[in-house]
Amino acid sequence: MPHVSSEVEKLVPNLIDLRRDFHRHPELGFQEERTARVVAERLKHLGYTVRTGVGKTGVLGLLKGGKPGKTVLLRAEIDALPIQEEAQVPWKSESPGRMHACGHDANTAIALTAAEILAKELPGLPGNVLFVFQPAEEILSGAEAMLRDGVLEGVAVDAAFAVHMSNDMPAGTVGLRSGPVMTSADRLELAVIGKGGHGAFPHQACDPVYAAAQIITALQTLVSRETPPLQMSVLSITTLKAGTAFNIIPDTVEMSGTFRCYDTALRETLMGSLRRVAENVAAALKCKAEVRNDWLTPAVVNDPALTRVVQEIATDIIGEKHVVEMERLTGSDDIAYFWQKVPGCYAFVGSAKTDGSLAAPHHNAKFDIDESVMATGAELLVRAARQVMKGP
Repeated sequence: MPHVSSEVEKLVPNLIDLRRDFHRHPELGFQEERTARVVAERLKHLGYTVRTGVGKTGVLGLLKGGKPGKTVLLRAEIDALPIQEEAQVPWKSESPGRMHACGHDANTAIALTAAEILAKELPGLPGNVLFVFQPAEEILSGAEAMLRDGVLEGVAVDAAFAVHMSNDMPAGTVGLRSGPVMTSADRLELAVIGKGGHGAFPHQACDPVYAAAQIITALQTLVSRETPPLQMSVLSITTLKAGTAFNIIPDTVEMSGTFRCYDTALRETLMGSLRRVAENVAAALKCKAEVRNDWLTPAVVNDPALTRVVQEIATDIIGEKHVVEMERLTGSDDIAYFWQKVPGCYAFVGSAKTDGSLAAPHHNAKFDIDESVMATGAELLVRAARQVMKGP
C-alpha cells in the first residue's frame, strides 16, 4: 500500500468522483468549456485567484502563502480525444465520439485534490503555488496558447511539476527520468506533383503515385543512415491520398506524417535532409515535391535536481523498488514549452490494472486505469510543492 498522508486519504473518494465526472463529460482541445468551468469554480471556492480563458479554455489558479518564498507551478491537462469509448464502465463517456483515453481526467482530478490540500496549508507556508490547467495538449497546441496569453506574466516561477497516468507501467509504480524524456514533434505535409494520364499509357504521364512510393521508402534512410547510431529519431508517413479511378494516373499525391527526436540540432539537420530527399527523388522521376512542416513542440527535458526531489518523495511513498528509471518516450507533450521557461519534472504514475485484465494502451477505445493510483499522484504533487517552497 502506498504511504500517503491522512489529508490525501480523506479525499480519495472525492478524487475518484471527480475523475469519473470528468470522464463522463470529455471535451476536445479548445472546447473544454464545462471542464474549465468545474475547475474554476472549485479553485475559487478554495480561495485561489482564478483566471479563465487563458489560451482560450485554460484555467489558472494562484494562491499566495503567508510568507515570502518560492513559487511552484503544478500543471494538468484537461482535454480528451475523438474516440468512441468501448470500455464498459458505469462512468462511460456520455459524449458520442469523445473519450478521456489518455488519463487527463485523472490528471485534472489529482491536481484539484492537491489544490485543496495546499489551500489549507499555504497560510502557514512560505511561497506561492500556481496551478495551470492546460487545454489542447492532445493536439500539442495549448501550452503555447497559454504562454501567448501571459500564463507566466507577473509570476516568477522557481520550479514546476506534473504527473501523468501510464498504462505502460503497473499500478504501484512511478516512472522517472532525468534529462530528455519525451520527443519533439513535427507535423509533416508533402505533396508530390506530376502529370496525370491514362493508366494504360504511363509513358505519357509523370506518375506521382510511383514517385510518392519511392519517397516514402527513401525517407527511412534519415533514420537508418543520417541519424547517429547513439541517438534516435522516428519518421512515420501516416496518410496517403491519391487518385479517383483505377485507370487514371492522378496529377497529385498528398501525404502527411510525423517526425520525432530528442535533440534540437539533429531535428534541424534531418528536417533539411527530409526536404532534400523528397525533392530530389521526385525530380529524378519527373515530378515535383513540396514539403511543409509545423513544429508542434520541443522535447520534454526534466531538470536533474527536481527529478531527484520527486524520486526521493516517490521512494518514501511506494518504496525504492517500485520507483523505476523509465525508458525515454517517443510520444510528445507540449508541457515542453513550460519546461523551457521553468525547470520542471514530469513524473509518470503506473496505472495499469494488476487484477489480471489486459491493460488497454493510451488512445485506445477500451482505455481505463486503476483509480487507486491517483492517491499517489496527489501525494507526489503536494509533497513536491511543499519541499520546494520550504527550501533546504
